[in-house]
Amino acid sequence: MQIDFHHGVTYAVARLAGFEHQQANIIANSAQYVDDATNSGLIRFDNGALFNRIGSAHKRLDYRNFRQLANYQVWIPFHFLPGNGGLPAGQEPEGKFINKLVCRPNSYVAQEMLTECIERRHLPYSLYRLGIAMHVYADTWAHQGFAGVSHEVNHAKHLVDEQGNLDQDLNAQIERYFHKNLIERLANIFISEALPLGHGAVLGHPDKPFLKWGYTNGLDQKITRNNPQDYLEAAEHMCLWMQRYRVGDPKAKLSGLPPDDKALIAQMLNNITDAKGEVRHQRWLESISKGIFSFGQADISYIPKGKGSWKYQALGTQKEKDSRQEVFKYHPSFLSSHWKLFHDALEAHRFHVVHELLPRYGICVA
Repeated sequence: MQIDFHHGVTYAVARLAGFEHQQANIIANSAQYVDDATNSGLIRFDNGALFNRIGSAHKRLDYRNFRQLANYQVWIPFHFLPGNGGLPAGQEPEGKFINKLVCRPNSYVAQEMLTECIERRHLPYSLYRLGIAMHVYADTWAHQGFAGVSHEVNHAKHLVDEQGNLDQDLNAQIERYFHKNLIERLANIFISEALPLGHGAVLGHPDKPFLKWGYTNGLDQKITRNNPQDYLEAAEHMCLWMQRYRVGDPKAKLSGLPPDDKALIAQMLNNITDAKGEVRHQRWLESISKGIFSFGQADISYIPKGKGSWKYQALGTQKEKDSRQEVFKYHPSFLSSHWKLFHDALEAHRFHVVHELLPRYGICVA
């Protein structure tokens, strides 16, 4: 999924779940920042204080994507949560270990992840962690059928449109990766190694809310995908879990999205068809600012890096990437800053998923 869903839709769903503007803003910004927290390492302050942060994303063709440990530390806990074949803990899917790693929508693994968020909602970074978990949870729909490791299970071919016809444009685009002049072919050695990671072989198709499409996967199975339907289902379940968070009961039977608002979300998922996620995001923000949802009018924005961003507020830097040689001016407010609390939540999330949650399903990834 892209910024239109992770930020815009997540904010709307959080409000519809009963969160006030400020809380929903934290949840939505945290959900999107998972895709933008590409830096990691030590932060040094002028008074001798230190803060260590981890990253939750790599750029698509970042060399780190080809290091197995990096995949296990980033893609698995934050973007391609293993689904254990859709089975509960203690049950094994048929086949090899890779079948445990393939992402499945609304898996038992994902539900346990959210249960733990609710059980630890008393912590100072709990809302940020809820936003991070909402990103991961939503991606179990978008990334279903793919795994966050470089493996042949992620191979795909014969992409088709909603009528079942070959998607000539996309298939041609992929084919161009492997042909043309020598320089491009050398580049394609790099790209061809990237394609088996996650859903790289189908490019951005899983991340566009309006698409209905299909493909043949690495197991020679024909897969049909209906993104608007999947995304709406994700929004509905996100609302239920955020309502459960608010009441503090992971088993509570609640109402989910109000019917009229759900119909609006469905309409927008189908009808906002701009190719770029940033353009679709602006259309969501404009709709929210007009007050089309039952929670009323709200003005929201998202700044990943630079002036006005959480990082700028915490560290005073406008740089997109740190050189790791900087020494930042320390302010006591750093300890309660959005950026610091987000990174606290990021580390807590990864530790729980990798070291506590996945081992319950017989999955060891670090």
